[in-house]
This record gives sequence, structure tokens and C-alpha cells, in this order.
Amino acid sequence: MNDTTKPDTAAPDYRATLNLPDTPFPMRGDLPKREPGWVKQWEEQGIYKQLRDARCGAPKFVLHDGPPYANGQIHIGHAANKILKDMIVKARQLEGFDAAYIPGWDCHGLPIENQIEKTHGRGLPRDEVQAKSRAYAGEQIDAQRLDFKRLGVLGEWDRPYRTMDFKNEAGEIRVLKRLFERGFVYRGLKPVYWCFDCGSSLAEFEIEYQDKQSPAVDVAFLSAEPDKLAAAFGLAALAKEAFTVIWTTTPWTIPANQALNLNPELPYALVDTPRGIFMVAKALVEKCLARWKLEGTVLATTQGKNLAMLKFKHPLAHVDAGFDRESPVYLADYATAEDGTGVVHSAPAYGLDDFQSCVSHGMAFKDILNPVQGNGCYEASLPLFGGLHIWKANPVIAEALENAGRLLSHVKITHSYPHCWRHKTPVIYRAAAQWFVRMDEGEGLFALDKAEKSLRQTALEAIDATSFYPENGRARLRDMIAGRPDWCISRQRSWGVPLPIFLHKDSGLPHPKTLEFIERAAEIVEAGGVEAWAKLDAADWLGAEAAEYSKGSDILDVWFDSGSTFQHVLKGSHAGAAHDSGPEADLYLEGHDQHRGWFHSSLLIGCALYGRAPYKGLLTHGFVVDGQGRKMSKSVGNVVAPQAVSDKMGAEILRLWTAATDYSGDLGLDEKILARVVDGYRRIRNTLRFLLANVSDFDAKADAVPLDQLLEVDRYALARAAELQTEILAHFQRYEFHPVVAKLQVYCSEDLGGFYLDVLKDRLYTTAPKSLARRSAQTALWQLSHAMLRWMAPFLSFTAEEAWQVFDGDHAGRSIFTETFWKFPQGQSDADLLAKWSRIRTIREAVNKAIEEVRAAGQVGSSLQAEVALGVNAQDLTLLQSLGEDLKFVLITSAATISEAAELTVTVSPSTAQKCERCWHYRFDVGSNPAHPTLCGRCDSNLHGSGEARQFA
Repeated sequence: MNDTTKPDTAAPDYRATLNLPDTPFPMRGDLPKREPGWVKQWEEQGIYKQLRDARCGAPKFVLHDGPPYANGQIHIGHAANKILKDMIVKARQLEGFDAAYIPGWDCHGLPIENQIEKTHGRGLPRDEVQAKSRAYAGEQIDAQRLDFKRLGVLGEWDRPYRTMDFKNEAGEIRVLKRLFERGFVYRGLKPVYWCFDCGSSLAEFEIEYQDKQSPAVDVAFLSAEPDKLAAAFGLAALAKEAFTVIWTTTPWTIPANQALNLNPELPYALVDTPRGIFMVAKALVEKCLARWKLEGTVLATTQGKNLAMLKFKHPLAHVDAGFDRESPVYLADYATAEDGTGVVHSAPAYGLDDFQSCVSHGMAFKDILNPVQGNGCYEASLPLFGGLHIWKANPVIAEALENAGRLLSHVKITHSYPHCWRHKTPVIYRAAAQWFVRMDEGEGLFALDKAEKSLRQTALEAIDATSFYPENGRARLRDMIAGRPDWCISRQRSWGVPLPIFLHKDSGLPHPKTLEFIERAAEIVEAGGVEAWAKLDAADWLGAEAAEYSKGSDILDVWFDSGSTFQHVLKGSHAGAAHDSGPEADLYLEGHDQHRGWFHSSLLIGCALYGRAPYKGLLTHGFVVDGQGRKMSKSVGNVVAPQAVSDKMGAEILRLWTAATDYSGDLGLDEKILARVVDGYRRIRNTLRFLLANVSDFDAKADAVPLDQLLEVDRYALARAAELQTEILAHFQRYEFHPVVAKLQVYCSEDLGGFYLDVLKDRLYTTAPKSLARRSAQTALWQLSHAMLRWMAPFLSFTAEEAWQVFDGDHAGRSIFTETFWKFPQGQSDADLLAKWSRIRTIREAVNKAIEEVRAAGQVGSSLQAEVALGVNAQDLTLLQSLGEDLKFVLITSAATISEAAELTVTVSPSTAQKCERCWHYRFDVGSNPAHPTLCGRCDSNLHGSGEARQFA
């Protein structure tokens, strides 16, 4: 008889009996490939609208976007700024606020106009400049919008605000009208910063200081009244020609000299030298003689106040009749003995102090000499130097003074000098008839509802009421407001919002119906843009009076554009996204240079309109620099383009870098820094993957274990996570992200990877799938997943959304950002639990160290091959005994014994027991069931019996 049946001798596959983790959430992020899909999906599913619907009726959080300029591709600074804003808005959204984000763009101004001139040439008619500028700005916005969306920034991208939107342009004109009514606006001749490249005046905000080499000259002014000069010094007469001497680094201003300034309280000396008698500050005599390479003797001294109104002759008076005029002495505190000669030459058209001094001494505006034209060249009619550009005129003027016998010294010095913020070229003060916003008390034009306090006082009080992040921004902004001059708001360009004013050709006064005309201008601009004003024929409004008035062609300072956006955006086009009461946003956020820019102009306009700032808080961040702290520059080759990083590593890495960097200082970025960020990202992603993989078969509704039935280490894990969440939410409240990233990474590597998940693996993998032991662990992991996804969502938005769709399968398509931060269940003794397990972890670290030493010596392989004997103090003995048999699971050893000792001791020895094929523990009950000779007793029970009992771990 042939029996063909054979017994089944194949070894059982015990690996198949383990509850191994499983998840579609991949280990590799593949961010550059996956992220564009998420951007597209967010757009197609209308995620931003979902967020608004989810928070309908909730308290609002308003971050008002400081508009980037609509010109050129976004750079890494733009990226960091937009990501930081996005993180804050998302954190507030998760906190339960209705946190809308309305992106904006600054669309008017010189850079765009310059681009049009470069492309199409200078001299275009105004209407062409405006039309081409508007089209160009629109193209730039479309390109920048794509890059911002690629960074994962959620917002109302299909309806942003643009300063060139007709309603915004009209709103800005109405803001101007209100400033008139509040008594803050006036027109006056005054020296203002002037850039020859811009061909326009500049505001204080548009000035930066750089080193510049300039000629420093000492120039002698001959006394026109030598007898009076002698008498002022108590002398009967002067034996030689007498001069006073000025020192200046701007020789180009000397052709426009009209006065001299002395300090009334300084003592001045008459010094006899071989070249004549010279008057300078007594304290500077030795320095001056050394500079002039002359010997001299002091003849007499007197106080500056005794020299008031003495007259001296222009240094070129005897060279050309065009300079044959006198310079009277005016007393002024700004003349000092710190450097120079103690005598200041005054060209009132080219210095604010000079201007104020001359006007206060009775000089009429019409008498102020202003030969420098807007392009930097002297008027052709100026004697000797007509037609020269002032920078080229400096050496020519010095030579003329030398030939005239009036030059005592001529050297080059390097000093800090104001430059145009945009062109990086030196600027000058230049007197021009401009429109100003008054900082201090005074009369404004058409004041119907005059403010009770000065703008300066109101702004300083508003700064005190504002929160600053970091706090040092308060002093910086306060100093700027405290010392700033009146704000020149007019510019002489084409592309911008007009000052719609008619000026009388003879008197220079605005038309009596100016306020009415401003409102009419706002109406036509709201219908047809700024172009409507440009095309307006004055006769349409003025009729027969049109011949008497000139139509204003100035535009408003671009900082007026952006500074007034809170009014026509938060209270206008996007009012639904703002607080119901008042114009305030909760936060303005920009680079720290905006203390003198957008923060500054917004503060002044808010205070002028409402008597308060338009923001409750100001947050500033530093500039992006390379890893060595150097400014990014194409010439240096250290520029990091956000587009390149997104394409190579993923925008998520840029987001994590932004979050991980302390933005209160400069933000360092290079390849090495990005590599470290990638490592940090992988740690977080791998931890997240472990969590998701171990709850893939967990249904919270059916499987969740109540808090009081959870194993103790699971309750500890939730208590520790709740403790961490309290810290994280406090950081989010203060707009701090780098501590969150640091704590999250430590949490992933130490709290989870180094402890809890390490301890949990055996229970998750080896106990029965539906056992209390495993469901307890899964209940904790499920809650940790909920919490961690929300913690990371503000900065790791793509990853959190991807993981959320895997984790929250019941709500496919619902965004993580519609959720709120997780609410952990609170136990009655969480503090005691945290303290207990903190001590256990400390002891475990000592055990791990001892095992590692034995493993390094080759005596054991894994920690499960080790048996440990612990000597601990009485308190720790009670602590560890409370874990019972579960102590070995906490230590991840096959056996553990404890005894009382004076101090902590750890003895490690290799186990002599057999290794279980399934759980890899070394146990003496391996093979206790002959049917399963390679299994230990607990695995046999977990597979075929009632299952092992776990209480603590």
C-alpha cells in the first residue's frame, strides 16, 4: 500500500502572528513631487473657504499683511516672511479663531516706474506710464502669487488686496481728505531728502546710511564790518583783514550760502596768523591751526551772543558779481565745538537746521537761493558753476576757492551719509514746495475737526499701548517717532495716487473748495483708477477759474499707500475678515527695517485718523543671511533661491527652517543648514509614521480604552504630551516657533523614540490584537497622533495634511486646519504620575548605559539578552516595586531584580535562558508547550490562551 500523504513539517511563521505596523503614509516624503499636488488639491477643494466656514462666528484674529512690492521674483526674505505669517495664522486657526489671511501687494511707486522707463524709454506721457505700470504690476503679482502658494501659504489668493485696485486708490484719497479735516496737512517750502535718481523727494523711511567719501574744506569768509567785529571782541581796531572760517563736507552748497551760524553760549576767539585774522570757536583753535598748517596767537575772545548779526562776505564775492552778497551771523544751538570750526555755513535750501534758522530770522521763502535742480545739476544761470552736477562741482568749487585765496584746507574724509533706500546712491536735502503731515502743534489747511493732541504725542502714546515681539522694537520705533521731522507725503512722479488739488498760480494757495474736490476725485478714481484724475480737464471742474489754477501733478508717497491699507482693506474691501470694532489688526509682521517703513507710516495714519495705532502688536524678524552671517549677494554667490530649494528639497524644508530659526535676529541659511533641517524633518516624519502605522487597525469609537483603565505608562505618555502641549501653545501665543520645533524634535527622539515607543513595541507587536494591553497602547498613540499633527501643522503643513488624510479616514477631504488643538483627558494625579515616571526614566538611562558598556565588550547582543540587578535607595525601591513584573518591559530586558542599596548600582549579566522565536525575550519557559517548542509561555498565551496580563507597561 502506497501512502502518498506526508505530515506537515514546515515550521510555523510566527512573524505572521505579530501585529506589525502598517500604513500607506510613506517613509520618504518625496516633497518636491508631492507638494504641488497638495497645493492643487487645496485649491480645487476650496480649503481656504472650508477654514472660514469652520470658524464662522468664532472670535477673529487679524494679521494684516504688509504688502510686498509687485516687482520681480520673490526672494528668500519674501519666503521667510510669508511662511512666518502663515504659521501664525494657522496656529491661531487651530486655537479656534477665525484667522483669515488676506494677502496684499504694493503696486505704485518708483521701482515699477523705473522698469517701465527701462523697457520703453523716458519721456512717456503720464497716461502711458500709468497704463504700462498697471499692467506690469498685475503680471508681477500673478508670478509672485504662484510662488507664495507653492510655499504652502493658505489665504484668499483669488481676492487679494492691491493698492492699485480702484477702490483702494479712492480710499487712500479719502484718507488724505480726513487728514486735512483733522488739521495735519499743510503745504510748505522746506528742505526734504531728494534723490537725483528718483527725481523726487523721499521720506525719512526711504533713507539709509552708508559710508561715503567726501571733500572736507575750511573756507574763509571776509568780514564786511571789521570795526564792529573788533568792537565785539573789545578791540579798538584790527590790523589785518579778518575772516571767520567754516568747515563743511559739502562744498557744492557754498554757492548757495546765505548766512553763518554761531552758538550763543560758546566762546569764540580771534586768532592772528600770517594769512590774516581768523575767528573760530576758542576750543578748536589748536585743531584748526594744525589743520591749516599755520602758527597763530589768540588776540581776544568773546561769547557767540555778542557776534549776532555781524556781516561777512561770500567767499567768492570778489571773484564774480553773482556772489557779491553778505552772510549775516545768526545764533543757533546746532553750531557746536565738537568738530570743524564752531561756525556753520548756512545754505537754507540744503539743510533743515539752516532753513529753520534763516526763516526764523526773517528770511522770506522767495529769497532762499535754490540753484540745484531736481537732476542734481546747477541752474545754467549760476555764476562759475552753472550746468555742473553737484558731485562733479565739488573739486571745481574747491579750486575756485583756492584761487580766490579763501581755501585754508582741503582733505578727503569718509563719513556716514544718507543714501536712497532703493538706488543706494547719496541724497541731499533740497528745498521744494511739498505737502507735509505735521508732527507737532500747528495750523493745517481746511481743518474742520482738529485733533486734540499733536500727531507726535498721539503716536508715542500708541507705541506705549502696543505689544512688541521682540520687545526691543518698542524703543526703536519710539526713538524714530520722537525725533522725526514732519512727513513729506508728496512725490514728483507719475505712477501713484494723486494729491488731487488745484493751486492758485499767483498765491500758491489751494482752491477754497479743495475738500469738495478731493471727494469728487475719490469718486472718479473709484470708477476709473488714478488715470481718471490724470485725464481730467481742470475746466470741467473750475470753469472760468481754470486759467487761474494749476492742476496738481504730485502723487502720494508710496508709504502713504501701504500705510493707509488698514482703512480701505480692514474697514473696506475685506471688512468681513476684520474685527467689527475699529481699524486695529491684532498683528503687523515684517522685517525689522519696517520700523522706519510700513509700521511707521501705518502708525502715523492710524493715529491721525483714530487717535490710536492700527495694530495691537508688532512683530519683527531679521534678514536672511548666509551661514557665516553675510548678506546674500549674487556677486558673493551665496544667494539661496526659495524656488530652487522647493524644487530640490521641498518647500516643507523651507517652512521647517523658518520655524526652527530664531527670527528675532538674522536668519542664517546655506546648504549645511538645510541639510540639518532635512535630518530634523526625517526624525519627525519617521516618528509620525510609527504612530500612524500602529493605529491603522484602531477604531476609536469601538476600541478606545477609558482613561482610568489605561496602563500606567500610557497614562503617563498622555500626561507628558499634555504637559508639552501647554508649553507649545504658550509659545504659539507669543508667536515663537523655534522653541516648538526644538521641543518637538526632542520629544520625538527622547520622549517617544528613546522611551515610550521603545517600551511600547513589545506590547504593540506581541499581545493579542484586541487585548486591553494593545488597545490601551493604541488609545494613547491615537491621541498622541491627534496632538502631534496639530502641533506641527502650522509649520509642517504639507506633511500634517498628508498624514491627516491617512489618519482621519472617516473625514476624507476635511483639512487638518479645520480642527482645533487636541484636548487631552486630565487625570486626578497627573503631576504625581509625571514625577514618578520621570524618575523611572532617569533610572532606565543608567541601566541603558550599563547595558551598552557590556554590549560594547561583546558579552550581550541586544538589551533583551541582558538580565539586570538594580541596587536602589528605599524611595526608588518602592517606586520600582510598584511596577511588579512589568519592570523588565520598561527596561527592555528579559529579567530585572531590585534590592535596597545606599546608591544606584546596576549589574548586567547575559541571560542563560532560551530566546523566544516570536518576541525575542530570553525566558526559561520557552518550549513549555510541546506543540510550540520555540515559543515562550507568554507568547503561547497571547496566541492560544487568555493572553498575558499587563498593568503598568
